[in-house]
Amino acid sequence: MEVKIDFTKTAQDNANDYYTRSKRLVHKIEGAKKSIAEMEKRLEKEREKETEDKGPVIKRVIKREWYERFHWFITESGSLAIGGRDAKQNEKLNSDYFEEGDLFFHADIFGASVFILKNGAKAKDSEKLEVARLAASYSSAWENMQKSVDVYAMKREQVSKATSKGSIGTGSFLLSGEREWFRNTPLGLCVYSEGDKLYVAPPLAIKRLGIKKYVEVSQGQKKKSDAAKYIEHALGYEDLDYIMQQLPAGGFDFKLIS
Repeated sequence: MEVKIDFTKTAQDNANDYYTRSKRLVHKIEGAKKSIAEMEKRLEKEREKETEDKGPVIKRVIKREWYERFHWFITESGSLAIGGRDAKQNEKLNSDYFEEGDLFFHADIFGASVFILKNGAKAKDSEKLEVARLAASYSSAWENMQKSVDVYAMKREQVSKATSKGSIGTGSFLLSGEREWFRNTPLGLCVYSEGDKLYVAPPLAIKRLGIKKYVEVSQGQKKKSDAAKYIEHALGYEDLDYIMQQLPAGGFDFKLIS
C-alpha cells in the first residue's frame, strides 16, 4: 500500500491527517450501507404492491365423488367397480365397501389392486370381463411386462381377514371355496375425459361407450410421468397429480385415438 507523506509537516501532523481521512471514509461507508438498506426496503414494498395489484392466484377446485379417491369404473348396467391404489385402500375396500351381493376381483399375482364390483353377483359376463381387465392392469403384471394374467372373482362370504391364529397383514385376505376364473386376461387401459371428470376404462368398454377421443395406454419403456403429461396435453385435463394416481405402476406406451 502506498502512503503519501507531506514533508512540510511533522510526523504527528501527517498521522492526524490520515486519521481524519479514515474517519471520513468510515462515515461514507456507513452512509452507503444505510442507503442500500433503504433501497432494498423500497424494492420489497414495490414487490408486495405488485403482488397485491395482481390479486390472489385462483386454482380451480374440482369436486369429486367419494369413489374417485380409488380406481373406479361404471359398468354398462350402472354398477360401480372400485379398486385400491395401495394395500391400505385394498383393506378399506374389503372392510367398508364389500357387501353381500358384491364380487371381489383380484389378479392371481403378488401385488395387485382389489376390485369390488357392486351387485356383481347379478352382473353380466361382459361386465365381469371388463372389471377383470382392470384388475389385471392394476397389478404388478404391468410392471413385470406380462401381457396377460389370470384373474379370479369371489363372493363376500369367501373373503375374510380372520384365521384360527388371528388377523393377517394389511392388504392380505383369507380366501376359501371355488373361484370364478378369467384366464389369460390381457392388460391395457384407455383414458378419456368428459367435463371435469377423468375416466379410465378397459378397451372392451370404449366402443360400447361410444368414446371418440381417448388415449390408449399400454406397457412400454416410457416413464409414468411422461404418460401423465401426454394425457394432460392430449385431453386438456388440467390435473396432472390425479392422472398420475389413476395410472398403474410401471413403464408406458401411449397414443391418442380420435
